[in-house]
Amino acid sequence: MIDPLLHLVGRRVREGRASRNWTRRDLAERSGVSVRFLVQLEAGRANISVRRLADLARALDRSPADLLDERDEAPSQVIALLGLRGAGKTTIGRRLARRLRVPFVELDRRIEQTADLSLAELFSLHGEEYYRRLERDTLVEVLAERRPMVLATGGGIVASPETFALLRRSAVTVWLRASPEEHWNRVVGQGDRRPMADHPQAMADLRALLAARQPLYAAADFTVDTSGRMIERVIEDVRKVVAAPQTSA
Repeated sequence: MIDPLLHLVGRRVREGRASRNWTRRDLAERSGVSVRFLVQLEAGRANISVRRLADLARALDRSPADLLDERDEAPSQVIALLGLRGAGKTTIGRRLARRLRVPFVELDRRIEQTADLSLAELFSLHGEEYYRRLERDTLVEVLAERRPMVLATGGGIVASPETFALLRRSAVTVWLRASPEEHWNRVVGQGDRRPMADHPQAMADLRALLAARQPLYAAADFTVDTSGRMIERVIEDVRKVVAAPQTSA
């Protein structure tokens, strides 16, 4: 039988590790606690010493009391950024998360960690249908952390009705709107030449995809235009719109 307090500590450690996108090995290296012990701890089966608890808390930038706090935390605000590749979800998301002092999570990176494959390998080996199932399952796991965060979603999440509905129920959604030219230039500006490689119709396809998904993106709680604007101005606009419901309540 699992001891409730040990189970609580294990859950707190698991949530803290997951919020930072750390593997158990990452946490082990930062805390000095072995991977083998972390497996037992996160499962609620390890009777951790006070010193080890302090080491883990320090690595997770929390206090030992936080890991022992038996009060059940209410779900906290998740800000989910939507948009096609090149919308600025990663750049804006990271800076917004720092501004708000919350973790930044990229859903696709979590999917890669779960599958132990890159997205390219995942699509090549298993196809889009498998990816969409994994996307939903991973989103459920991320939301189950019950922590505030800025979440960058995949560009096609809006095309999966069940997954998008789950996201809209559980997070404040913000569409980072940009023109096709902006999407294109940002991706190429990052050194990615794949949009043009052996594909002369790439821009036309991008325009068509954006036009098809625009009504879905527009279903987000808020829309923030990013075209031709300084990143800091966009971040401030996102911060203001997501705070608006709280201040008007």
